Amino acid sequence: MLLIIFFLGTTFWLSAQERPAFAEEVEALTQKNDSLWDPNKETIVFTGSSSIRKWDNLQASFPEHQVLNAGFGGSQASDLLYYLDTLVLRYNPTKVFIYEGDNDISAKKRPRKIIGTTEMIIGKLRRQNPDMKIVLISAKPSISRWHLRRKYKRLNRKFLRLTKKDESLLFADVWYPMLNGKEVKKDIFVSDGLHMNQKGYDIWFHAMQHLVNNP
Repeated sequence: MLLIIFFLGTTFWLSAQERPAFAEEVEALTQKNDSLWDPNKETIVFTGSSSIRKWDNLQASFPEHQVLNAGFGGSQASDLLYYLDTLVLRYNPTKVFIYEGDNDISAKKRPRKIIGTTEMIIGKLRRQNPDMKIVLISAKPSISRWHLRRKYKRLNRKFLRLTKKDESLLFADVWYPMLNGKEVKKDIFVSDGLHMNQKGYDIWFHAMQHLVNNP
């Protein structure tokens, strides 16, 4: 009997340990978006890391569109690729905005590797809908990661080059609008120096408004 209890306990512990990263957050997010989604309307999905997740008034910013927020905090491009079916493709979007690369660079991934994963994400999206518009949002500057600015700028140049190969692949530049000369604006972040306050999201809104509204 003790052996059975030990075996069952060990199996449960291993199952918990083997659960993929972000599984609970993605499950909760999917339940929320399922309850909001109207399959009879065209859908725009914003996805990526916490800069998307914390955009609390995203839908309210674009009231004339059905916009779903599928951001999950701390994610990297490889995580988005893993959860792409669950977070994005299930909603059959006509347009997808992607913000990944910020945490990847912080985790010491090379821009070339990030681009490779991004290309896999694009390929998977296009296999479902070849006409889908995909918007790559540039990595943003921040106070806490300003020391990595050269790597972020290199990544952004690679994102931009990628979009020039395909007219349905678009680039949203948030890097330069968030600068004051050669320094990052200080008043657009919360206390951690990484995540944005409403002033920061106002900049993002203006950088992406035309990309959301244009067919």
